[in-house]
Amino acid sequence: MTGVRTDGNRPAEAVQLLTPEGERVSHPDFDISLSDGELRDLYRDMVLVRRLDTEATALQRQGELGLWAPCQGQEAAQVGSARSMRPTDFAFPTYREHGVTWSRGVAPLEILAMYRGVTNGGWNPLELHCALPTIVIGNQALHGVGYAMGIQLDGSDDAVITYFGDGATAEGDVNEAFVFAADYNAPVVFFCQNNQWAISSPRERQGGGPLYERASGFGFPGIQVDGNDVLAVMAVTRVMLERARSGEGPSLIEAFTYRMGAHTTSDDPTRYRAANELEIWRLRDPIERLKVFLAHQGIADRHYFDTIEHEAAELATLVRDGVRAMPDPHPEAMFDNIYAEPHGLVDQQRRDFLLYEASFADGALQ
Repeated sequence: MTGVRTDGNRPAEAVQLLTPEGERVSHPDFDISLSDGELRDLYRDMVLVRRLDTEATALQRQGELGLWAPCQGQEAAQVGSARSMRPTDFAFPTYREHGVTWSRGVAPLEILAMYRGVTNGGWNPLELHCALPTIVIGNQALHGVGYAMGIQLDGSDDAVITYFGDGATAEGDVNEAFVFAADYNAPVVFFCQNNQWAISSPRERQGGGPLYERASGFGFPGIQVDGNDVLAVMAVTRVMLERARSGEGPSLIEAFTYRMGAHTTSDDPTRYRAANELEIWRLRDPIERLKVFLAHQGIADRHYFDTIEHEAAELATLVRDGVRAMPDPHPEAMFDNIYAEPHGLVDQQRRDFLLYEASFADGALQ
């Protein structure tokens, strides 16, 4: 079955600029030139995103978060694509794109607030040009296309990236988004993180052929990239974003990567995937390959790596203390931010709820 692998090796057609051993290679159509500082920043981003992910998983296990969707192993795909965007481009992430929200400037505790259950969102999408994550699978693909159509009508030269996983490509929302984007030539990049598993369904049971080839059926180009290679992800995403800005319409990027952890913290991946599969993919860790490259090229030394580890430890403390200190919202807050304008039915429901709450003299619902 072409392009479908679970052995940890990238398909031959996937763009790669950095091998799993940290060796820099070239590609005839895609390349990238980054300063030493930019390369170090990419490493920092990925390390800190992983530490945020690790701490959030632990906090959920301790009962401090209601749920968490781990992103371990997918840091290069997320950071590489998000760091390719201009500040005014707009990202539409899923519930797993913590590396995207981090790269768009969302504060760590704002990322975690929704999973703590103390907010319905956590940040201002218009301020950071990053939408709030949706739980409905594939829904954000339609949101992204709609926004792209809007800025196109406004005459903007910005572009949009909308994210989804391999499992979401079977959803109607994603395919409908493809249709609208193609029909209106919308300036949007569809970014599929093929992490090999749609919860417990492996990629080979989700349909034949590489996912990126589906784009041709809708009339726009698709390309596959080694999703554990942050340099290749950046190179490909930059090209596709520029293509969108110049009026050439949508494109699909399939980042071939792997979900190292569970689908969410309510999932047990040991029940459906073999331990040796996980170990194979550990050898292709996106952070380690960049670290080896930086060390071998003399771009970063032990002092730098130790500094980043110290910063990661400080982030962990911030996350642990900050999550536990988050105040519980008043129950009445569930009626806020439902509609942009006052709504009679919601107002009546609020009044009814307050009367019901007041009926408990001991304040049991406070």
